[in-house]
Amino acid sequence: MHRSLVFLAWALALLACSSSFASALTVRHTFNVGNLRLNRLCKNQVITAVNGGLPGPTIVAQDGDTLVVRVNNISPYNVTIHWHGVFQLMSAWADGPEYITQCPIRPGQSFTYRFNVTRQEGTLLWHAHFKALRTTVHGALIIRPARGRTYPFPTPFFEIPIVLGEWWNANIMDVEEEAVSTGRPPNMSNALTINGQPGDLYPCSSANTVRFTLVRGKTYLLRIINAALNTPLFFKIANHKFTVVAVDASYTDPYDSDVLVIAPGQTVDALMTADQALRRYYMAASAHVVPPLAPYVNISTTAIVSYLGAAPLSPPLMPAMPGARDSDTAHAFLSNLTGLTSSPHWTPVPLEIEERMFVTVGLGLVPGPCDTPTGVCSGPGGQRLAASMNNVSFELPERLSIMEAYVNNVSGIYTADFPDNPPVTFDYTNPSNQQNPALMGTARGTRVKVFKYNATVEMVFQNTAVLSSDDHPMHLHGLNFYVVAQGFGNYNPQTDAANFNLVNPQERNTVVVPAFGWVVIRFRANNPGVWFVHCHIDAHVPWGLSNAFIIENGPTPDTTLPPPPSDLPKC
Repeated sequence: MHRSLVFLAWALALLACSSSFASALTVRHTFNVGNLRLNRLCKNQVITAVNGGLPGPTIVAQDGDTLVVRVNNISPYNVTIHWHGVFQLMSAWADGPEYITQCPIRPGQSFTYRFNVTRQEGTLLWHAHFKALRTTVHGALIIRPARGRTYPFPTPFFEIPIVLGEWWNANIMDVEEEAVSTGRPPNMSNALTINGQPGDLYPCSSANTVRFTLVRGKTYLLRIINAALNTPLFFKIANHKFTVVAVDASYTDPYDSDVLVIAPGQTVDALMTADQALRRYYMAASAHVVPPLAPYVNISTTAIVSYLGAAPLSPPLMPAMPGARDSDTAHAFLSNLTGLTSSPHWTPVPLEIEERMFVTVGLGLVPGPCDTPTGVCSGPGGQRLAASMNNVSFELPERLSIMEAYVNNVSGIYTADFPDNPPVTFDYTNPSNQQNPALMGTARGTRVKVFKYNATVEMVFQNTAVLSSDDHPMHLHGLNFYVVAQGFGNYNPQTDAANFNLVNPQERNTVVVPAFGWVVIRFRANNPGVWFVHCHIDAHVPWGLSNAFIIENGPTPDTTLPPPPSDLPKC
């Protein structure tokens, strides 16, 4: 009898294991990255896109699946693809940022990304990670619950992916190159977009305005992605309210709002019930820009939401959008979200901290010369605009990726001496320091921070007022983090730490460090590899507002970074 019971238990365990493996699928895609001619704003423009579409293909998987994506580069530019927000557990070679985890895929070459999506559910995105190509090389990445598991909220009638973006009447690579070579900010975009279209308020755009049809009384899950290059966005639908249920593929406590705020690189999952009159409504997104003199696109992008049975030619109702510089509305939304501790993937916030970092983020200057007729740069004082973290303006290597150098112990590519604190302590957010020349200089370098495996980390991001202060959406590759506190002014550890939320803070991969303010995050460094951390406003990345973290191998084979794939591109 005992032997029979042992055999039965063994058989049931084997069946359960087999069922688990059988339930996970391999999801395969092919990305052909090439040139595409589109007409927007009354003008033909050649862009770089994936599979002839803007946005590119939507990838849909379930928690536990394996993704295999073959990227064929038939464009004239180098390219890599980053799976924004995917943990890449033990697959750091597939993360994608150029010269961090891989060298670029050259024109005419191919590379296959292979990785699992593990312990993740919700909306993420994929995009190019070579210079400014993500402007048009991007798309949605949707991870549904594992088979046999449901959402922690009522199942929606239908799901609607919404990708917000920007459009330039110019070659975006030329736009970035001109800005970098002259040392000034890049030209702003010409339009905002919803699913690749500017909408009714822009010239020559009404015929292709995106349209959605809703059934009255049904509840929809909106999966909203900000794939814009430089612009945080307000998002509304006239007369409708949302219930936020997730951000950055992490579940939240339900949060009701009639406006959503989404910075570049962030995502929001929101339920919306079609409970209004049978008519047509505008969905709209508009710019949120903080610096008082910064230019921005002041026309909202729109899509049309029509109720089934509504008069087809009736004028849509437009929502009242917040003002572009309405930081109060933005901060209220971004700071009031909390994490859903009953989520299947929730883990407690680290309470005992082993590594503490205080990191200033902001603008500065570096000397020229620049590619101008006189050789003088277009930044203040004839210098080149720069950005930095703790006064280090990050430079990407070009001879070898940082991860290859780390794994193969190659010297001369980076130094492991990124500082835990800024070199100078000052009144960081005092506007009187905006024109203080003693604080403007930055130092270029490829200096990285190294963490022991499983170290618990607390990091303060402190914005500064030097030259200007703007919202900085900081994105950490390879890990989620808890946003335990945020505020304005200079961070004060004696008083602000008393207000930490260590019970149910929101969990994110991209957090907005507010202008003239600060954010405190915590995470556990439990994913071996080299991980990029950077501002997700593209204008700031070539200026140096980025860095890399190395997480060392753990003590067991399943916590040791595997060797690179055989087809990893070479520099």
